[in-house]
This record gives sequence, structure tokens and C-alpha cells, in this order.
Amino acid sequence: MILLTGGAGFIGSVLLKRLNDEGYSDILIVDSLDSSDKWKNLIGKQFKDYIHKDQFLAYLEKHIRGGDVEAVFHLGACTSTTVRDVDYLMRNNFEFSKTLAKWCLANDKPFIYASSASTYGDGSNGFSDDNKKINSYRPLNPYGFSKHLFDQWLIQHEFDTSCTGFKFFNVFGPNEYHKGDMASLVYKAYHQVSETGALNLFRSNNPKYKDGEFLRDFVYVKDCVDILMWAFKNPDVKGIFNLGTGKARSWNDLASALFAAMGKAQNIQYIEMPESIRPAYQYFTEAEMAKLHKSGYKMPFMELERAVKDYIQEYLMKPQPYL
Repeated sequence: MILLTGGAGFIGSVLLKRLNDEGYSDILIVDSLDSSDKWKNLIGKQFKDYIHKDQFLAYLEKHIRGGDVEAVFHLGACTSTTVRDVDYLMRNNFEFSKTLAKWCLANDKPFIYASSASTYGDGSNGFSDDNKKINSYRPLNPYGFSKHLFDQWLIQHEFDTSCTGFKFFNVFGPNEYHKGDMASLVYKAYHQVSETGALNLFRSNNPKYKDGEFLRDFVYVKDCVDILMWAFKNPDVKGIFNLGTGKARSWNDLASALFAAMGKAQNIQYIEMPESIRPAYQYFTEAEMAKLHKSGYKMPFMELERAVKDYIQEYLMKPQPYL
């Protein structure tokens, strides 16, 4: 059996589909569906059972034997960067993760988990996944702090040598539709352009960057799942790795790819950035990928233009956009 937390979520449901495609169906989904449309991500997928995240840890201790589990994918977390209930984030993202990691270690089971590029803060100290640099990073919000704290905890106890973690950068792609404000710009821009014919991007408040030329490491969810499956099939690979393309692209590049995929003339309107987000706004993110490549991952990442086209034409333009 495979344990998959966050299995109804964005990346988790795409991973679930890949596992199904490769013949795995003995999967326990752990998640919280609440009142969102996240449940739609599970339609058509095969899995053994579903359990609410609040019931899972007690269920794990009482009813699941280590010998019955092949691997644990821990992708579940509160991922909102605007949540201010730090106690909740500590319980949900930090304490939950520690308990699950300890269970995997005690039972000698692969533990593959999701960290986040938000742990790097404003990027002024770089984006290196070298363990020696982890204490120099300063997350900008409670979500990033909760993920950063778990990474630190693993390294401090040398548990990172027994698990595999990935710091996801700017992921976009099918099955993110329930994420609301946390959905990718590709998703939100597609609907904005469909409705108005134009796309709003922020003007720059940084003299180093022209309007729309802020840079992000955009990575397609299918590439992310390729890497998760690679980690699953190569259990000797351990450590905490960046998961981006290693090639930053601008918001203008993303916009151009979007208009081209939609078959529409480019129409970008630059608007003022809200003052509330200016102090913490990131103008540049780019994953350092040498550590992952050195560990043996050699597959190329999908170019931004191709990924945006695939997402829009194969999913967002379809009546049923789910993967």
C-alpha cells in the first residue's frame, strides 16, 4: 500500500493519476475536502480508501502495519501564504509532518515529502539547497516558516539522510482549480483573457526590472510528478532538493506563451502593485538544480511555451479540464 497525503490536492491528484497509469491502485488518500471543489480531482482515480487528515495519525498508529506500506508521499499541507493562524500551521504543517516522518523512520519506509521555495524568503540569500546554508534563509510568511522549520528539524536530527524532500518552485498545471487566490497566474490569466481580452500585470517598483520582467522559475506539474516518481523508484536517493526548472522566465514570457496558446493577439495592461505586497514581493526566483542532477535525475524539463500550450489546449479549453 502507498500512503498519499494531499492526494486530492493539486500535485497529489496528478501524482495519483500517474500511479494509477503505472498500475498502482492500493493507495490510501489522506486529505481534507472541506467545501471546495477539490473532490473533483479524485473522480476517475483508483485508490483503496480515503481518510480525513484529522483522523489519519491516530488511524496510522492503530491500524496500519509497517510491513503493509511500500512508501509514503507526504504532499498534504496548508499551502496558503496568507493564513495568519500560526498555531494552526504549526500543527498542520510541522507537527503532523514530524509525526509521519518518525513513523516512516521507525518502520524503515520511504518518506517523500513536499517542501517549498517559500522557505527562501525574498531570495537575497540565494536559492541553494545545500544543507549548510539552510539557517541563513528568512521566510516571509507563516506558511514558508512552517515548511522551513520542518526542513531544519530533519537536518538537525540528520533525518534528511533517510528521506527525500522537494522544494517546489512556481508550479502550474491541471487540477489546481480549487486553489482560488493560490492558483497559478496561468490559470487566473486564462480566465481573465477569456473574459476581457486583456491581461493585467504589475508595474515594477524595482529599478532593476522593467514592467513585467520580474523573473520566476515556472515548473509544470507533470515535470514535478516525473521527479516524484523517479524518487519513488530510486529509494537510495536521499536529501532535500530544489524542484524547479533552473531557468527563470519573465511574466512577459508567460503572457506571450498564454496569448499564443489561446490564439489571441497579445494585450498586456500594466497596473500598480498594491502597496501591501510591495515590501515582500519577489522579483526573482530560480532553483539551483545541481544537487538533484548530481543525484542522477537527467530528464529535461518542458519548456515554458510548450507547458503553457499543453495546459491551456489540453485542459483549460476542454469541457472536463481534469487530469
